[in-house]
Amino acid sequence: MTRIVTVGAAQLGPISRSESRQQVVRRLLELMHQAKAAGCDLIVYPELALTTFFPRWYMEDQAEIDLFFEREMPGAATRPLFDEAAKLGIGFCLGYAELIEESGRTNRFNATILVDKQARAVGKYRKVHLPGHAEHEPWRAFQHLEKRYFEIGNLGFPAYRVFDGIFGMLICNDRRWPEAYRVLGLQGAEMILLGYNTPVHNPPSPEHDNLANFHNHLVMQSGAYQNGSWVVGVAKCGKEEGVEQIAGSAIIAPSGEIAAAAVTQGDELIVARCDLDLTRSYKTTIFNFAQHRVPEAYRPIVERKGAVPPP
Repeated sequence: MTRIVTVGAAQLGPISRSESRQQVVRRLLELMHQAKAAGCDLIVYPELALTTFFPRWYMEDQAEIDLFFEREMPGAATRPLFDEAAKLGIGFCLGYAELIEESGRTNRFNATILVDKQARAVGKYRKVHLPGHAEHEPWRAFQHLEKRYFEIGNLGFPAYRVFDGIFGMLICNDRRWPEAYRVLGLQGAEMILLGYNTPVHNPPSPEHDNLANFHNHLVMQSGAYQNGSWVVGVAKCGKEEGVEQIAGSAIIAPSGEIAAAAVTQGDELIVARCDLDLTRSYKTTIFNFAQHRVPEAYRPIVERKGAVPPP
C-alpha cells in the first residue's frame, strides 16, 4: 500500500520592501488555489515568505527591524491564509520572522510553521545555522545580517507525524550541513520541507558565484539520498531590491533524483506526487542506520587511542 502526499512547492519571485503583508498574502493565496486545483495535500512556501529579505540592510533602530517580524501566527495579515487553507482542506508550510516573548525576554527567530489540512499549527522549526555576519561590513555590495537580527533556533530539529508520514523542516543555510538532515533522518523523517533565500553573489567568496545553483541542488539531493527522504526545496528568487537570488526550487526523491523543478525566476508552483513508502527501500537497506551506522567511530579523532592529533 502506498502513501501518496501530493506536494506543491510555491516558489516566489521578488518581494519589494514597500510591498505590504496583505499584498504578499494575496500572492500566497493565488499559489494556494493553484495547488488545490492540482490536487495538492500540502503547499510549501519559502523562507521569510511574508517580506523582502531584510537582513540585506544594516539597521540600528530596533523598532524598524521589528516591523519585519510577526508577533503572532496567525495575525491579522496572515489570518486569510489560515482561513482559506481550512476552506480548501490543504496544509501549508510557511517561513517567517518570529518575535515572541519566552522565558521573560523578547526572542527573534527565523522560523517555519507547519499547518495541517484543518488549518491547525502542528509543527514549528527555528533556523539553527545562521549565515552571514553580525556587524555592518560596508565593503559588501549588500549585507547578510542574520546573525544580527536572529537568535539561533532553540527547538532542535523536531520531526512531526502528520499527513500520514513523518515530516521535518529546515531553513536555507541548514541545507548545507549534513548533520541537520541526519538528525531528522534518525527520527525517520520521510519528507523534509526547506525554504530558502540565497543570493547569487557571495561577497566573501565571489569565486563560488557561478556554482550557486549547482551547490544548491547538490546539498539537497545528497541530503535526500543519504537519509532516504523526500526533500522539498523552495526559493524566493529573482532580482529583489537589486540583489539577484537563485531560483532552482525542486522536489527531490529519496533516490536523490529531482522529481519536479521550477523553470522561472518568479512566482511558480511545481507539483509532485510523493510516495512516502519509497523511502523504505533506502531506510531498510543501504541507509539502515541501526544496522550500518557506527556512532562511536564519530568521536573526535583526538579521543581515539593512538590517534594523531590535528595540527
